[in-house]
Amino acid sequence: MNGVKVHSVRLPGYVIYVETVFGLKDERLTIRHDSGTGAEPYVNGVLLAIEKVNTFTGLKRGLDTVMEF
Repeated sequence: MNGVKVHSVRLPGYVIYVETVFGLKDERLTIRHDSGTGAEPYVNGVLLAIEKVNTFTGLKRGLDTVMEF
């Protein structure tokens, strides 16, 4: 995406996790979030999107475009 390599894995036994790796020559920073054994941490985001879907015009991409900060 925009020159950034993105990998996605869908396999049995893989629950939800996100890993982001930043790096330059001779260095690497890895940030990882594991959700545990289920999708419960993401339920509130899905409910928020469902609640607001009728208020959208056009395409929305990403939960951050739905959230109010």
